[in-house]
Amino acid sequence: MSVRRVLIVDDEPYILRILGFKLRRAGYEAVEATSAEQALEALAVTAIHCIILDVTLATPVSGFDLAARLREDPRLCRIPVVFLTARTLVADVRLGHELGAAAFITKPFSLQQVVDEVLRLAPLGT
Repeated sequence: MSVRRVLIVDDEPYILRILGFKLRRAGYEAVEATSAEQALEALAVTAIHCIILDVTLATPVSGFDLAARLREDPRLCRIPVVFLTARTLVADVRLGHELGAAAFITKPFSLQQVVDEVLRLAPLGT
């Protein structure tokens, strides 16, 4: 059985810790990044099976920008992306789906909902 890795990209340390903890308890390896740049570095050296991505990062590159880059890269375009954001405008949700989001979860969120989406998109034991 191969290790299933989830990349969590969020600039809030608490969210990184709590999601990482919950995903590890569910059987995943959690890789954490606080910026799009760190996420791209992790993706260059680690096989990732699902990405949890905040839209609003405290860097010039937003989650939407990162998702657009992922979709343009043949090596990364098949990784499912779960947007996790406080942005709830219809235009934001639409843009997320246009960028290939497999799911769009709004903050505040249920930890179990996030884990359930990861389990659906990157099942353990595959």
